[in-house]
Amino acid sequence: MSLIIKIDTEIKSAMLAKQGARLRGLRAIKAALLLAKTEKGVSEDLSEEAELKAVQKQIKQRRDSIEIYKQQNRADLAKIEEEELEVLEEFMPKQMSTEELKAAIETLVAELGVTDPKEMGKVIGAANKALAGKSDGKAIADMVKQVLAK
Repeated sequence: MSLIIKIDTEIKSAMLAKQGARLRGLRAIKAALLLAKTEKGVSEDLSEEAELKAVQKQIKQRRDSIEIYKQQNRADLAKIEEEELEVLEEFMPKQMSTEELKAAIETLVAELGVTDPKEMGKVIGAANKALAGKSDGKAIADMVKQVLAK
């Protein structure tokens, strides 16, 4: 079942249950998917990878907003973003633990034969493709820096 169909059914049940926070998060996902569907060069249906990428982008936006709201002492707005973030994360695959991420990055570094921290971009690019949806870009970049710093 495609993600957009699953989201539609979840929206209906959230509306019936009068779950405002959940409804906001689900509508954000649906909007992101519809926007991704109308982008140039996209075929009729979105691939699972494109769907995950759209949801991941929404998650990143929420995390950035939460950080900004906390810096500005706006706990009320941060709480709204956190509620939506919780809903968004439900539709992502299980995230890798730190140990799993480190092992995957070390394997990738060995495969690419990278030893110099100056070639970090090469590893980050390959890791982002290989681990799409399983870990966020910031965590991947931090782990690559850590592994290459040894």
